[in-house]
Amino acid sequence: MTNNAPDRLICEVFKSPRKEEMYLYVEKRNGVADVPDVLMERFGKPVPVMTMMLTPDKPLARVKAADVMAAIREQGFYFQMPPAKEEYLLDLYKTPTEARY
Repeated sequence: MTNNAPDRLICEVFKSPRKEEMYLYVEKRNGVADVPDVLMERFGKPVPVMTMMLTPDKPLARVKAADVMAAIREQGFYFQMPPAKEEYLLDLYKTPTEARY
């Protein structure tokens, strides 16, 4: 079986000016050309963060590099939403006020 997809990809990462911790990963040579207009409207004007070489085993903070690479190859981009901080913070401040029997 021949694998035509290279095992590395030059990726450009952009952050959203509208929402903290919202990122868009694209292949450097294509830029945001393959990102749907609807998503770009929500995302806002992309702010460049970094360019990096992705390999399937490259460690990333919140996602597997192989998943990012697959999404970029399949749809032209990978969209990373901010983590659900609100739910986590609510859990931190909940007090055990209910007794369960």
